[in-house]
Amino acid sequence: MFVKQISVFLENKSGRLADATRVLAENNIDIRALSIAETTDYGILRLIVNKPDEAIHCFKEQDFAVSATTVIAIAIEDKPGGLTITLEALEKENISVEYMYAFASNSGKEALVIMKVNEKDKALEVLLQNKVKVMPLDEVYHI
Repeated sequence: MFVKQISVFLENKSGRLADATRVLAENNIDIRALSIAETTDYGILRLIVNKPDEAIHCFKEQDFAVSATTVIAIAIEDKPGGLTITLEALEKENISVEYMYAFASNSGKEALVIMKVNEKDKALEVLLQNKVKVMPLDEVYHI
């Protein structure tokens, strides 16, 4: 029920993001979701890919600083307030969301949300108890 997210640390200089995506393309690895956070000197490219272990290996071979993190992927109803219901359930149990990113699905009925929380096991239990659709690993990697 958990998903492996890859974080790639990139210097803030022209072409570095293209270099990272080229590594994936050359190794036939598909990006399923991504987020970029940046500071003055560097950025963090967070990725969900279809072959995370292979991607980590490829990035390391190309001397990228890379790490893996466990996140939760959920599907929420794509309507006003759809995310609020989920966040309120986590808040009631004092579970903090460290960061998240989302994208709409092709159906237009659901939005897919990737979230990093402070207590992943407890969060998973709360989400399931509140009938939040937690995405199975194989579905996330093959969206």
